[in-house]
Amino acid sequence: MKLNERGLLVVLSGPSGVGKGTVRKALFELEGHDLVYSISMTTRPPRVGEVDGVDYYFVSREEFETRIKADAFIEWAQFVGHYYGTPRDKVEAQLSLGKEVVLEIEVQGALQVRERMSDGVFIFIAPPNKEVLYRRLLRRGTESGDVIQKRMDKAEREFPLAHKYDYIVVNDEVTNAADRILAIIRAEHAKTERSIHKYIELLEVNNHE
Repeated sequence: MKLNERGLLVVLSGPSGVGKGTVRKALFELEGHDLVYSISMTTRPPRVGEVDGVDYYFVSREEFETRIKADAFIEWAQFVGHYYGTPRDKVEAQLSLGKEVVLEIEVQGALQVRERMSDGVFIFIAPPNKEVLYRRLLRRGTESGDVIQKRMDKAEREFPLAHKYDYIVVNDEVTNAADRILAIIRAEHAKTERSIHKYIELLEVNNHE
């Protein structure tokens, strides 16, 4: 029995190239969960193999800026000339249905979400070391040396921000990282602060029977 009927907002975040997307996909392949992926919106062009409405909602810069003015995001950020954001309405709809809504976002965006939705579960995905992060960025083969260096510089500024998260999961091996995250989600549901009200209701029902 799940004592916490409202879904959990699970924020997976960390430096670019740390493997957030790979870990998230491995997490969803595990059994015994009720996870849904919160698709982010972006103005950057799709990479090879990415599908609109599956990997991201790809929109124009003008449309994105209109949504910013309407306060339609729970977070948004701009990096390397492109916007990224999480649509507020879609997240709230899934949480109300009791779903675990997983956000996979950059550090800047995660800290915005922390301010607006403090009851979320914030998990910092970290690389085993900086050299591994650099190799992963190179292996993508989608960006120039200058852009990779910008991402490494940004990562250097983001590593110390891990203390603002609830958990740190090192992505040393993808399956292990996914297993740790699922264990965290299950433990969070059992936290007293999330489950005490439902538990008291159950006790009262049992007393009347």
